[in-house]
Amino acid sequence: MSRIENKFAQLRAQGRKALIPFITSGDPSLEATVPVMHALVEAGADCIELGVPFSDPMADGPVIQRSSERALARGADSAYVRECVRRFRERDAHTPVVLMGYLNPVEIRGAAAYAADAVAAGIDGVLLVDLPPEEAADFLEPFGRAGLALVMLASPTTPPERAAMLCASAQGYLYYVSYAGVTGADRLDAGEAGKHLQALRAQARVPVVAGFGIKDAASAAAMACDADGVVVGSALVSAMDGAADAAEAARRAGAFLAPLRQALDAG
Repeated sequence: MSRIENKFAQLRAQGRKALIPFITSGDPSLEATVPVMHALVEAGADCIELGVPFSDPMADGPVIQRSSERALARGADSAYVRECVRRFRERDAHTPVVLMGYLNPVEIRGAAAYAADAVAAGIDGVLLVDLPPEEAADFLEPFGRAGLALVMLASPTTPPERAAMLCASAQGYLYYVSYAGVTGADRLDAGEAGKHLQALRAQARVPVVAGFGIKDAASAAAMACDADGVVVGSALVSAMDGAADAAEAARRAGAFLAPLRQALDAG
């Protein structure tokens, strides 16, 4: 059983929902990434989505775009991201880590080589924002052979036929984008999203988590009602922006996440 499968099995047994924070690797500093990851786990994270800085992050809003630009300027490349996970694994062998990024770096390296490098570093899954499910077959096989989950995306505009395809082929978990748009926008409608989440969970063979628009304890709790977990990103990245050093970034990350954990556990 993979780390992702094991974590969601534990959560189901406990009647709890997954809390999945997103951070951009290398922001607010190169030194902060690993301490922030540990702080998030201590504050209640069940899985970590680690953003791979990219020059053209088309699905991201201004907060994550700027964090990606800052990280790239510091030299946060794919090798740096893998090294961060290796260092994280020195203390944490159990928390799943999923990379969230774009297709170009995978194609440059080659799917099989990319997957092998990722798994060797301790990475459990990859979410490629710009990979259409119709074109995922070339990645599912080499990723699966290496033991790397290819996490798929669904959205409010996903037609039923494509939703069925996603639910059948999804690995790790299925990420539901709560509204059509970029990360960080303030347009979350938990009631409308809940209808889509219920339909996806009825079909999917993996857990379904919801992201985009979740910014605090109240929105996390609202979205978790119809999801197996929630992802929070832009608000967390904003909370760490301008931290003076790695210790301050870790403190801010933990302080931000703890109320969301409490809200999810309160039901």
